[in-house]
Amino acid sequence: MKAAIVGCGNIAAVHAKSISLLDGVTLTAVSDIKMDRAERYEREYGCRACDSLEKMLEEERPDVLHICTPHYLHVPMAQYALKKGIHVFSEKPPVISEEQLTCLEKAVAEGPGRAGFCFQNRYNPSVLFVKKLLASGKAGKVKGARGIVTWHRDAAYYTESGWRGKLETEGGGALINQSIHTMDLLGVFLGKPVSVEAQTANHHLPGIIEVEDMMEAYIRYENAAACFYATTAYTEDAPPLIEISCENVVIRIEELDVTLLWRDGRREKPEIDRKKALGKSYWGTGHLDCISDFYRCLRTGERFAQDLDGVRDTVRLMLGAYESANCAGKEIRMKK
Repeated sequence: MKAAIVGCGNIAAVHAKSISLLDGVTLTAVSDIKMDRAERYEREYGCRACDSLEKMLEEERPDVLHICTPHYLHVPMAQYALKKGIHVFSEKPPVISEEQLTCLEKAVAEGPGRAGFCFQNRYNPSVLFVKKLLASGKAGKVKGARGIVTWHRDAAYYTESGWRGKLETEGGGALINQSIHTMDLLGVFLGKPVSVEAQTANHHLPGIIEVEDMMEAYIRYENAAACFYATTAYTEDAPPLIEISCENVVIRIEELDVTLLWRDGRREKPEIDRKKALGKSYWGTGHLDCISDFYRCLRTGERFAQDLDGVRDTVRLMLGAYESANCAGKEIRMKK
């Protein structure tokens, strides 16, 4: 299969490396409006550098397009490729607004290309271990959970990008950019979200960014609830924490580490596969497995678990959290 990447920023490097490790897949072209960035990939991977998406798709005709561009471009680029019959593998977030979600749903339904979305942390060995533990019944009933992300983003992170920090192009801040994966994993463990109450603030960069640097939320699921907190005003990029309170055990996940605090007093740290991350450690170790699984599903015709149906609950929860925050913390119930 022929693969192409649009957007040659930091995360594209992880996609390019992953593609290079797949049998039967070749990175044939990359595109970016800044040709110097595309040309770096051309030199490293022997692919063609282009200065526009349209030119790349028309002349190279790839089977799969990896979308690694600023948030606001994800949907229009996916629409363009899917209509041409090119499969799309898109970075998060899938959308930045309700309007974009409607457009994406229409594009996916009409195809003929297929779409997948990069929620790579679902493939982290620690996450897979905990999913298996919960399914075994040993942990007992899930009572609730918490997800905490405390990272650092300074003014330059936003002002030097040209698109971050602006509602129109980023769609939000600490949630949509830094902690959507943690919110997604809460759903992996707790199931379908029912409603959300949320509040946002901009504590450390007022006047510099339009988006939030903090969000706190209370999320109700069908059989439990979760407390969620995310900030980019901390001084470090600390490992995100997910803690699941169960009848028999409290489970803590921090990147690849899992700690089991059994109700009988035992403290256990199971041995987890220490896969190496292709990018920053807090991006998780699942990119290669996620991308590989997408290509496997394209070959076999199987449904990819992270197609639009597979991530819609997370998308609606994210949009609901922003809607709630814009309505002074009003409870927003998820659309069916």
